[in-house]
Amino acid sequence: MPLEATDPELAEILALARKYAEDAGTIQRNRYETGLTIDTKSATIDLVTEVDRACEELIVTGIQTARPGDAILAEEGHGGDDEGARYRWIIDPLDGTTNFAHGFPRFCVSIGVERAGERVLGVVYDPLLDERFEAVRGEGAWLGERRLAVTPETDFGRALVATGFAYDVHRSDDDNLASFRNVVKTARGIRRDGSAALDLCYVAAARLDAYWELKLHPWDVAAGFLIVEEAGGRVTNFNGGPADRTGREVVSSNGFLHEALLSQLEP
Repeated sequence: MPLEATDPELAEILALARKYAEDAGTIQRNRYETGLTIDTKSATIDLVTEVDRACEELIVTGIQTARPGDAILAEEGHGGDDEGARYRWIIDPLDGTTNFAHGFPRFCVSIGVERAGERVLGVVYDPLLDERFEAVRGEGAWLGERRLAVTPETDFGRALVATGFAYDVHRSDDDNLASFRNVVKTARGIRRDGSAALDLCYVAAARLDAYWELKLHPWDVAAGFLIVEEAGGRVTNFNGGPADRTGREVVSSNGFLHEALLSQLEP
């Protein structure tokens, strides 16, 4: 059976998140490998397209119509954020924009929801594979009708690990390169696929054993953090403490390999 939220209000929110994630995914699927208008934001490698903006407008307008009292934090700036609101939607309308712009098939829609500051719901939709990852606090994490569980791997030498690099990597020495080298030398394999939300979901789905990254944003991780946790995994900062919901430092794993991964990461 697919995920069902026992809380009536969360069930309503889950239905909305599913609908708008899939509606935005339809836009992405239809525009994939077509002509795009590409702009830059914080750096020449930080891209945004008209598809990002169209997906965000669709999602935000739908939420505002259905739940006008909820706060919305969205990557491209639509909606109205209010950390004091009871419900707060955190939206990445197209996670993996660089991939999308290049025709690389690795991108998704990510929608996370907080209630009174606590992560309670997450939906991540991959439109090309038609895969919807989702979680509700206390109800588990799911991929379609399959309940997710992280891998049981305990040997870091057999681990498949993912990471990414921040948009300021060309100009900042505060980067991930030394940690990348450490993990390359110790893990079975390492992947850099360009979608933080999907990397987190792949930890939850036992496709990856662990994932870490620096300098992400709330919309990159709001849904994925909960999906990992509800699949039995662990999410922390680089010191092993609680993960900052801003995404500044992200370390996620099946739990068994967490300390081993932390030991590979440069301060």
